[in-house]
Amino acid sequence: MTTTMPRRTPGSIITTAMTSDPQLVLHQLFSPAFPVGAFAWSHGLETAVQEERVTTAAQLQDWLTDALEHGAGWSDAVLLSEAARGGDVAALAELALAMAPSAERRREAQEQGTALAATVSAVWGVTVQPAPYPVAVGQAVAALELPLVPALRLFLQAFASNLAGAGVRLIPLGQTDGQRVVSALAPLCAALAERAEVAGLDEIGGFAPAIDIASQRHDMLYSRLFRS
Repeated sequence: MTTTMPRRTPGSIITTAMTSDPQLVLHQLFSPAFPVGAFAWSHGLETAVQEERVTTAAQLQDWLTDALEHGAGWSDAVLLSEAARGGDVAALAELALAMAPSAERRREAQEQGTALAATVSAVWGVTVQPAPYPVAVGQAVAALELPLVPALRLFLQAFASNLAGAGVRLIPLGQTDGQRVVSALAPLCAALAERAEVAGLDEIGGFAPAIDIASQRHDMLYSRLFRS
């Protein structure tokens, strides 16, 4: 896709929905600077750290592997793919909330999705309905005509990177250890993206009870840095 540069007056900002480089748009969407507030949520990891079940980089990598392959990583990737392929937004939003195992996880999905929808609509001038985060992302991918598999790869990597960052703060770990964990998970993110591109809703779901229980116990912790 190509675009012509519109004229701008001093002090004005011009944006368009079309871009000559969709990869740059994808990196912007999944950048830590994109204002969805992902840094505030640990997805139950804070509970696991306080209970001393995740105390090393290796244990963090195992935890995130399960979250990606058997937990919300895979399920959210399927929801994103369905939304990007034109699935019913209301039905997908309802399913996304039904799959959240705790009130905090529901708020995590809802608040990030609402923030993403508002920002994408304001920046690129397209319509994205407020919805749980993966459904909102899928709508944005469709509205901005972005390639689905790269979007899924970056979505999953951003999910892993955010939680690795939470682990660095909570355990604590060095930044280099956190980046080693993210790098080690890259092949899994790529493989799950390829699967999710063609997966239907009958393939959604997983089994990650330790992660789900950790998210349910999080609001009972004595002290908390994160909102989930």
